[in-house]
Amino acid sequence: MSEKTGSCLWTSVPQMSPAPCDRYKHAICACNGNIYLLGGRGKHSLKDFWKYSVVCNKWMELDCDNDNAPEELEEHSMVPHQGVLYVFGGLRDSAYSDSKTPLWLFDTAKEHWFYIEEQSLRSQNVAPANKKGHSAVLLRSSMFIYGGYIDMRGTSQEFWRFDMDSRLWSLLNIAQAGPGPRHSHSAITHQDYMYLYGGLQGLKEQRDLWRWSYHSHTWTCIRTSSGPSKLMGHSAVVYKDSMLLFGGGETQTAPTNCLWSLNLTTLMWERLPSLPGSTAPCRIHHRCVGLGPKFQPRPPNNTSSKEPSISKNKDNTFRPFKNKCFPSSPLKWQPEEDIELQNLHVGLKSIKTYGNCLTFENHVAQGNRESEHSENETEDTVEVPMPDLLLILGGKPLKDQAAISVWQMTLGDS
Repeated sequence: MSEKTGSCLWTSVPQMSPAPCDRYKHAICACNGNIYLLGGRGKHSLKDFWKYSVVCNKWMELDCDNDNAPEELEEHSMVPHQGVLYVFGGLRDSAYSDSKTPLWLFDTAKEHWFYIEEQSLRSQNVAPANKKGHSAVLLRSSMFIYGGYIDMRGTSQEFWRFDMDSRLWSLLNIAQAGPGPRHSHSAITHQDYMYLYGGLQGLKEQRDLWRWSYHSHTWTCIRTSSGPSKLMGHSAVVYKDSMLLFGGGETQTAPTNCLWSLNLTTLMWERLPSLPGSTAPCRIHHRCVGLGPKFQPRPPNNTSSKEPSISKNKDNTFRPFKNKCFPSSPLKWQPEEDIELQNLHVGLKSIKTYGNCLTFENHVAQGNRESEHSENETEDTVEVPMPDLLLILGGKPLKDQAAISVWQMTLGDS
């Protein structure tokens, strides 16, 4: 019997200035305990770059003006690996973008952009052209990019692999049956497989589910009797041994707020309900990211000891933060002393909302700070388990106010 998943608690997280403006068709990813957001579209194409602290609910704008940084991007992808963000695609179509391999790297430790020189790519005589609406996923130490579209040329079915160790591209065999031309779809990896759902094939929305094997390099279409409808502009993440699929729509103008779970062992779909009084936002062309141990992918089978796995990286299960981290808005009972966060484990029963401020109740201890403590002591970092959260950032419809829309979902297991 398959394990049932419990109800969802959805909470809007108000944003304080400075914060990025609301947008869609942007890219986000989690790396070293922070969330990074790049580009997208609001009233026009954007090229700003931000780092977000979930614990402090605080944004910081990063430099994106040097020569190695990308330009305005839409429907691009961003994948983290060993402290480096790999940004691909999203350039406005032009003769310039046709001749440029759209891959930029950002070192999160040095906060520095760098671009792989064109001559190193020319020596291969193979590299992907600019694309939008593709999917990019990490499997072992490679980035796999599927589909996308090129303005004036239509949808692509190319399947590319970028080896992050050698920094070499390879075009995988596309002669055998597979998803075909596709964009605005979703993709995730789990163990040694990549899963792809829905999207647009030309102008037609799809609801098919495909699985690609890392070992055999073959695609398999998975037939299911139930599950989501035709979707495009949705998002997907891994949660334990399941794929969570949120939002999107059958058309550009019909965003939904459905949350589906696909058990990757039984390949059975389940629509997840929300708690009474808790309503998910309707979103399309948004982005989502999972935080906490249950949202980390399982290591691939037969992984060598030399190859670092995502689940063993402490930055994915533990996040450092300063002791003097404040809630997003002051509470009536909050003392003037600093607040120390200890053993932050969040479950549905331990969450309480005070107005617009989500607080991890029973796991926030008031710090009885002594006046004689040194500055170094108050600045010490502590590491606590990151709670299991799903964050939804941006998407259409855009909010009237300027700050980006951020929603938080906590899932209770039954």
